[in-house]
Amino acid sequence: MSGADMATRFNPQEIEADIYKAWEESGAFTAHRVEGKKPFTIVMPPPNITGQLHMGHAMDCIMQDAPIRYHRMKGDPTLWLPGTDHAAIATEVRIVEAMRKEGLTKEGIGREAFLERAWNWKKEYGGRIVHQQRKMGISCDWSRERFTMDEGCSRAVREVFVRLYEKGLIYRGNRMINWCPACQSAISDAEVEYKDVASHLWHIRYPGADGSEGVVVATTRPETMLGDTGVAVNPADERYTDLVGKKVILPIVNKEIPVVADDYVEKEFGTGAVKMTPAHDPNDFEVAQRHNLEIITVTNDDGTMNENAGRFAGMDPMECRKAVVEELEKLGLLVKVEDYSHNVGFCYRHGNTPVEPRLSEQWFVKMKTLAEPAIAAVREGRTKFVPERFSKMYYNWMENIRDWCISRQLWWGHRIPVWYCDDCGEQIVSREDPTVCPKCGGKLRQDEDVLDTWFSSALWPFSTLGWPDNTEDLKYFYPTSMLVTGWDIITFWVSRMMVAGIENMGEIPFETVLIHGLVRDEQGRKMSKSLGNGIDPLEVIDEYGTDALRFSLVMGVSPGNDTRYGKDKVEAARNFANKVWNASRFVLMNVNERKAFDPAKLETADKWILTRLQKAVKDISAHMEDGDFGLAATKIYDFAWSEFCDWYIELSKSRLLGEEGESKETVKAVLLFVLENLLKLLHPFMPFLTEQVYKYLPGSEGFLMLQSWPEYNEAYVFAGDEEKMQGVMEIIRTIRNLRSEMNVAPSKRTHLMLLPAEGWADTLKGGEGYFKKLAGAEQVELISDRSDATGKNVSAVVAAGELFIPLGDLVDFEKEVARLTKELENLKKEMARSNGMLNNQGFLAKAPAQLVQQEKDKLEAAKSKAAALENRIAELKENL
Repeated sequence: MSGADMATRFNPQEIEADIYKAWEESGAFTAHRVEGKKPFTIVMPPPNITGQLHMGHAMDCIMQDAPIRYHRMKGDPTLWLPGTDHAAIATEVRIVEAMRKEGLTKEGIGREAFLERAWNWKKEYGGRIVHQQRKMGISCDWSRERFTMDEGCSRAVREVFVRLYEKGLIYRGNRMINWCPACQSAISDAEVEYKDVASHLWHIRYPGADGSEGVVVATTRPETMLGDTGVAVNPADERYTDLVGKKVILPIVNKEIPVVADDYVEKEFGTGAVKMTPAHDPNDFEVAQRHNLEIITVTNDDGTMNENAGRFAGMDPMECRKAVVEELEKLGLLVKVEDYSHNVGFCYRHGNTPVEPRLSEQWFVKMKTLAEPAIAAVREGRTKFVPERFSKMYYNWMENIRDWCISRQLWWGHRIPVWYCDDCGEQIVSREDPTVCPKCGGKLRQDEDVLDTWFSSALWPFSTLGWPDNTEDLKYFYPTSMLVTGWDIITFWVSRMMVAGIENMGEIPFETVLIHGLVRDEQGRKMSKSLGNGIDPLEVIDEYGTDALRFSLVMGVSPGNDTRYGKDKVEAARNFANKVWNASRFVLMNVNERKAFDPAKLETADKWILTRLQKAVKDISAHMEDGDFGLAATKIYDFAWSEFCDWYIELSKSRLLGEEGESKETVKAVLLFVLENLLKLLHPFMPFLTEQVYKYLPGSEGFLMLQSWPEYNEAYVFAGDEEKMQGVMEIIRTIRNLRSEMNVAPSKRTHLMLLPAEGWADTLKGGEGYFKKLAGAEQVELISDRSDATGKNVSAVVAAGELFIPLGDLVDFEKEVARLTKELENLKKEMARSNGMLNNQGFLAKAPAQLVQQEKDKLEAAKSKAAALENRIAELKENL
């Protein structure tokens, strides 16, 4: 193929699918182990099998694919390992909703039938997002694709559970947890999102058991008082010294509860007396442990009130709150109600469902000792965050870490590998499924719960490589090189992978954690279904092509910073793609064979573009190494558009159209050399465009994605010639600006006089052809003194010297005077109209002040413009 075969316009929709299919079928994405060479490895953050490609995924794709393509071209053994997550809660919710439409329930069909449905769901929908990811052009090694519940990952999960249990780091306990009534499951601290909620502070009197007034407590949750088992005050609070050790009556329930003194209570909050509901508040639970208070749960799994709530049983919390408050008013025990805003925890999966702190028997991991080496790994620089500021979020979470509740009341997921014997009470934790109780031979019952999804995700960097088997992939590709993810899951996932990797592999899971920001809408808002501002990346791809979307998401975006999606950005990226396509087509229409250039035959323009190319290679490579892909994309954009397309190609045209000879052969060789290197530099960001153009390059073989990354070559850096060419270009830009300011027609040719600065004479003489071709000069004259520039001239000072153009060459004085006179007449009519309005008392009396002021401002602006026009006309008439 040749440039003549290239379409006149770039149409990504016609080529993307075929190119991707060719890449994948050829095995170009497959990673190979090479003895003695350090690999570059990324494990993909596994998207949920329930997921659909959104802008966050699109950002993830480009931020991983760019370094993968770069390192593959660098010659590094490169593995990007893809996979998906079973997403326990999200998937189960979807299946339950689908069953509800059929009139079915989980409990009705039983666990086995439900899991059969779940696996069918995974088979039907699990690969959807994987197919969508392919539309982004990502170069994963699909031959190594994993799933968090495949056989190998499941074996790794059980192995880790058993090991931690045997070390005493996993235990079952009755502890305070976060309960989501919508999920009807425990959730971890990391899955709770706190929002400021406008509510009230209710002041309730708890009468003394001895007939005294008792004490007034302040609470934000009056419905939980039904589970109160005490009142706490600060031991230093003199107001309540006499009450400590006595009992008060719990209103409505009419039960005596003790008053205790505890340092937890803040004297300044509310009344300084706090009701204790140990089963529904983690702080109250701690107080209860210290003072041996009773613990009573008053809610069901679905959040409704249970039998311990008495006549309020069955009510939802808000309904119960209203009823309790009404009852307190009837009893005369509601002292006052204040407006109050406070933080309330919500389930991050069910944004409108408040999380219920409650006491529950669950499985936990002791995290403090596990966290210590993971903290040290970051402090010592073995794993680094980019940008570094995100390490603070990591430290804050890890240094204040609490035991991790890992059990979930679900059926879809990794079932907890614990069995119970109801005959003798034996508890078995095993790598293999036991059949009978090893102690008494009795029948066993497996724990009903499954593990938190993040438990299996924590093992992802090594379970996907074959652990617990010591596979060749594991030995070669672990630890991985880079993790690319958003800041919002540093606590959910990054911290847990650090813990799991060090604990089970004795080594960090990744060397670099590259954090990217969120993709927001044009107003800076987070994209969400509720706001209706989400953008479907697939629709953008259908309209603009994958490369345009990829480039728009990365160009100019600093690591860790959010970016705003805008149609204008995608259109600008598409325009850039078209620019590169058209420039490539021009080059390949003129260059039909591959020849090396002779460095001795290079002209100044050739040396300039080769120098600029080497600087681009050096800068872009450094940015790719640093993970600053936004700067790398900006650099290649500037080089491709401004330096190659707008300058060098334009500078080359006169030589391409000239007679056959050394100059023509040299410029053709340089054009092809620079174009090929430009395509390589751009490839990590625009893989489809660059791969398609590469096919048309004379002598090209194979895929561009497998070609070598450009290496900086000092032999192609010509600093002196670069400076000379920059001087010539500055003169061209200056003349273009002067012509634009003076509204000179492109066809009008001028006489250009140049007074060279010291050492610039030969360069300016050699640039004569460029000045004629690109600056509209008909005649170029080098002068030795300013006095040689006779008559009236427009002049400018540049680095290479001074330039002079006869004023008459730029302006047709009679036509310009006539044009400006007409413009002045129209302006005076407008001024007369404004004056008439401002002298009209009726207008001044009735018009809004803002409108009157606008009219005054317009008049002043018109006066100023008229004065300038009159001065310009006078100047021009002097030259007639």
